Amino acid sequence: MSNQAVQCPRAEHPNPQWERENWKNLNGIWMFEIDNSKSGEDRGLQNADKLEGEILLPFCPESDLSGVGVKDFMYCVWYKKVICFTEEELSGNRILFHIGAADFETKVWVNGKMIGLPHIGCGSPIEYDITSELVKGENIVTVACYDDTRSPRQPGGKQCREHRSRGCFYTRTTGIWQTVWYEVVPESYIKYAKLLPDLVNGTVTVLTELRGTGDLSAEVYYNGKKVGEAKKKDLSVTGQMEISLSEIHPWELGCGGLYDMILNFGNDRVKTYFGLRSVELKDGKFLLNGKCVFQRMVLDQGFYPDGIWTAPSEEALIKDIQCSLSVGFNGARLHQKVFEPRFLYHCDRLGYMVWGEYNSCGIDYSDITSLSYFLPDWMAVVRRDFNHPAIIGWCPLNETWDFGPQCKRRSSELVRIIYRQTKLADPTRPCIDTSGNYHVITDIYDVHDYDQDPVNFKENYDKLVTKNSLYDKVNRAGTRQTWKGEPVFVSEYGGIGINLDDDNCGRTKPWCCGKSTKSFEEYYARYKGLTDALLNNPRILGFCYTQLTDVEQEQNGLFTYDGREPKFDVKILYEINSRKAAIED
Repeated sequence: MSNQAVQCPRAEHPNPQWERENWKNLNGIWMFEIDNSKSGEDRGLQNADKLEGEILLPFCPESDLSGVGVKDFMYCVWYKKVICFTEEELSGNRILFHIGAADFETKVWVNGKMIGLPHIGCGSPIEYDITSELVKGENIVTVACYDDTRSPRQPGGKQCREHRSRGCFYTRTTGIWQTVWYEVVPESYIKYAKLLPDLVNGTVTVLTELRGTGDLSAEVYYNGKKVGEAKKKDLSVTGQMEISLSEIHPWELGCGGLYDMILNFGNDRVKTYFGLRSVELKDGKFLLNGKCVFQRMVLDQGFYPDGIWTAPSEEALIKDIQCSLSVGFNGARLHQKVFEPRFLYHCDRLGYMVWGEYNSCGIDYSDITSLSYFLPDWMAVVRRDFNHPAIIGWCPLNETWDFGPQCKRRSSELVRIIYRQTKLADPTRPCIDTSGNYHVITDIYDVHDYDQDPVNFKENYDKLVTKNSLYDKVNRAGTRQTWKGEPVFVSEYGGIGINLDDDNCGRTKPWCCGKSTKSFEEYYARYKGLTDALLNNPRILGFCYTQLTDVEQEQNGLFTYDGREPKFDVKILYEINSRKAAIED
């Protein structure tokens, strides 16, 4: 890694969908201190000039790239940096301080003064207007992140609640794990914009949230050519414009196709983009731009051996998509993690479908008061990612098993509220309430099934055609969830290992979801048999294979964890995955 990369790793703009020219990346060396007693505020760390150590951001302290590499539980971590602001930046402007994401409760101080209320969550963006506390020259910005992965009210995704990783739970992420930066904006600026493309009518509607008063305008370009514009005068608070497009270029699988947009409000200028596409469920099928498309998905955990939740480079983000495409997948379930906007940008650019998910595992689904921790963060994620054409559906929950040693049943009302709030925030996409189990109200009925016998697997799902009956492995008695004829998606299957110990129960390394095979020939035969059973079924709209890469001790990936090298013959897998499905037109 070059010295410049060390000074400012992940130097690219963190969010291509909302980019201003006047911004500064704050990644790099920050002062750092672990505060497991959570006594730092009492000891005055928010006012201290220094902390006891250093860290390289945006990497979490568990990661090797951070320079800290502590794998044990950390209940509070502190960050501090001296940031200089010029008179030109401060004069007549506002300074917006951003953290892409931090886990879990985040507080920010500037020159010893706490800014706003704490941010609760681990996936949604953090933004504070810090203008009022800044002075010309040096300013001290302090951040504290409180994190208790073992708390039943704190969602953690695949972060292990035991001391060491085991099974399908991996190294934890504490504190800041996405880029830190600030923007310089004028007194009147655009706070947010929701873009509503309409493929049928060849338009895009722009809904903006504004601070201050001014004239609003938008220009739309395709491959550098202006194809639409609109203006409105003297707006404040909100603004709405519908723009007719002179050229229609649908966003398509494998090639993307993005329109660039420039928004101006007074002296504020923001670059964004959108894709012109439609998604719809009809007659049990998933339609993209009115055409039936089989979802050939792969489970992507988004973990990296040196950065944990944070990719070491932009190239690493792109490589994961390229790996998936190379073996015939057309998309991914972004599993139990809120992926960073830069990754979603490359999905948009490359025409790669994804399900937007949340790291819900670990939360007490039986306790409806968990909503106070879960819902605000999830709603902020949906808001952040609404404009990404690659996102073709939402899945806030995953496998809501009975909770704790008392085996408390999940609250149906909790699931129902999360589903309904998701649909209120975004009625344009399908929503799976809780992937696998247990469904309460859902647009797609998905199941998880790691049966390793292709013959038995096929017989079970053929009943959809022969008996109009959905095999539901986790609900054979029919007492926990009921299929009501919704479109069917086998959203986890496979998990095949090779040359692994079949008796491994996940407490030693290595581990895989399904039984291991003893040869490549056996592996390909099982993979093809399971996958063919789904491709050949005219009542199934898609599959999701577990999984894209190995992750730590979980060794059922198609690619290695370190280096993302193929473990199997790419051509064989591509031929199996990419052939036409029975449900497709």
